[in-house]
Amino acid sequence: MLTIEETYELADAITANDLKNLEEELGDLLLHIVFYAKIGEEQGVFDIESIMNKLCDKLIRRHPHIYGNVQAESVEAVLNNWEKIKLQEKSGSKKSVLQGVPVALPALPKALRIQEKAAKVGFEWDTKEQVWDKVLEEINELAEAVAKQDAAQQHQEFGDVLFALANYARFINIDPENALNSTNHKFIRRFQEIERIAQEQNKNLEDMSLTEMDAIWNEIKAKEKH
Repeated sequence: MLTIEETYELADAITANDLKNLEEELGDLLLHIVFYAKIGEEQGVFDIESIMNKLCDKLIRRHPHIYGNVQAESVEAVLNNWEKIKLQEKSGSKKSVLQGVPVALPALPKALRIQEKAAKVGFEWDTKEQVWDKVLEEINELAEAVAKQDAAQQHQEFGDVLFALANYARFINIDPENALNSTNHKFIRRFQEIERIAQEQNKNLEDMSLTEMDAIWNEIKAKEKH
């Protein structure tokens, strides 16, 4: 869990383009890598040198358009070759094209990876309009489940809506995780501004009505657009 936490802290620094903290967070994550390498060395399984050698071998093997004679005319062709080579490498142990999706990935990035891998073998919509129709279909099914007050079905249908939205985001070239994070940051910024304004007016949020707070919210929103 600590390694995952360090990875997220590194991702935060990258997203914020915080070069000062980026250096520190890279060091923190590198410490974990060195630590795991040391454990492997003590157990006689691998060490930092074998890790780097294996990485280099894999990069060479999976980039035949650079280190071999394969022609790749586009980024998509490179990615398709990469996936084909991965499948060939793991043909003995891999029984599904989806098997390589990390179990520990957060749900939204995992949905994207699942969809991307399924698309590589042709399980894919043709247009974004078809995907949007699927989003609307899933929303309607969620509404039906809510109307029936079926908690288990609501849970399932809500997940289907998120999965369909993630797929639509992929079709319009949006990273849903980044988009949601941007909205989270925007909400935090605006809500903290409501708190600041309320404090200036000697008011407690608990004593304010939703209508009052929403009015301030709309003022903040309007100022941000100018």
